[in-house]
Amino acid sequence: MSEERPRIGISSCLLGEQVRFDGGHKRDPFLVETFGPHVEWVSVCPEEEAGFGTPRDAMRLILTAPQERARGARFDAAVIKLIVIKTGVGQTERLRSYSDTKADLLARSDLSGYILKKDSPSCGMERVKVYGGTMPERAGRGLFAEALIAKVPNLPVEEDGRMSDPRLRENFIERVFAYRRLRTLFQSQWTVGDLVKFHTAHKLTLMAHSPVAYRSLGRLVAAATPAERLVSAANYEQQFMAAMRQIATPKRHANVLQHMFGYFSKSLSADARTEMLDLIDEHRLGKIPLIVPITLVRHYVRQFKVAYLEGQTYLQPHPRELSLRNHV
Repeated sequence: MSEERPRIGISSCLLGEQVRFDGGHKRDPFLVETFGPHVEWVSVCPEEEAGFGTPRDAMRLILTAPQERARGARFDAAVIKLIVIKTGVGQTERLRSYSDTKADLLARSDLSGYILKKDSPSCGMERVKVYGGTMPERAGRGLFAEALIAKVPNLPVEEDGRMSDPRLRENFIERVFAYRRLRTLFQSQWTVGDLVKFHTAHKLTLMAHSPVAYRSLGRLVAAATPAERLVSAANYEQQFMAAMRQIATPKRHANVLQHMFGYFSKSLSADARTEMLDLIDEHRLGKIPLIVPITLVRHYVRQFKVAYLEGQTYLQPHPRELSLRNHV
């Protein structure tokens, strides 16, 4: 892992800052105590920074016009307004103006990810309550979150509530470190050969998330030319991060582990081969966490000095101290 700590934007209240509408906070112990030592936080409270003050009257999103949409889809931002619940005063333009300006600034701040406060009319990433119909619907997105995601669509973004799910938490943090590695590459005087090396190192990681995307990205890399480096970089980043958003399933992890097993299986005794295959199958069936077969694979990769596998990010996509693979 690189010694450089990725910069992560975060809703200030999650760090324990008393910036909530009621003057309180929503300090998240995992983010502060476990994840925090491995990252550099960029703390943002849109409502306070937009000048609403702390404490302040609570606000909510309201629907200003009916909208037909697919089941489960969000309301379009154009039909959403932000109002102060107590007075009914509209604050949409004020917060949107701030959010657009702040999103522009954050896009230039070398972020590797962002963690938003769930349910917030400013920061909620999804399923924010929208009022104005017969019943409130969880079909909105906070105004600041909307501006941020539109401005930096490839940036790994998650909200605190979803990170209580071990698979979503591991996926987000894996994306953060993958994005940091990719941005480090593209911020250098990189060559097509460097892109080939990056793609090769992430082969097994991509296969665990989306074998289809891995093959598509391989074709993109093969077609890359020095004359079109910027186009290649933009296309690769978009497709790479889209692939990483797909959750790596136990079945796909098992396929990757079996692929790795093939590199050293002939060096093992019959009993050791059986043990390895049994552990892979037990993970595929959900009986043991990923860390169990991964630990044994790491042991054999070191023992037999399998250079190709030693260079795969799949074996250590994020700091081991986070123990993320103990729970997936």
